[in-house]
Amino acid sequence: MKPETKTRSTYTFLFPIQTRWADNDIYGHVNNVTYYSYFDTAANALLIQKTGFDIHHSPIIGLVVNSSCHFLQELTYPEIIEVGVAIAKIGNSSLTYDLAIFKQGQHEASAQGSFVHVFVERSTKKSISIPQEMRDALQDYLVK
Repeated sequence: MKPETKTRSTYTFLFPIQTRWADNDIYGHVNNVTYYSYFDTAANALLIQKTGFDIHHSPIIGLVVNSSCHFLQELTYPEIIEVGVAIAKIGNSSLTYDLAIFKQGQHEASAQGSFVHVFVERSTKKSISIPQEMRDALQDYLVK
């Protein structure tokens, strides 16, 4: 079943990405696995830019435990895209992201999906509560 197509207005955080030569597959369009890379890049950009998350030195890290994508329109190289990121849910130790990819100048999503980060201690990989400062910073991106 095809989901309702998301629009740019759903997202207050949009992250631009230039597709790369290597993103195209033998069929001449961006390969499906690459969409997940775009999602991951944009979600982590939100954390870094808006919460101050230090991916290199933080005592906690986010591990992706679930992901999905609905492909609605082909992407190709060369193309500038924007990935919309919203937070669908803030759990005790997890974040569920609502994501969509938009072609430059297009109002409706070319792809949309979600993934879940579970935060763990970097050294032990045991789950840990999301710090309050991060929760507070992400409130502006929480889907209401």
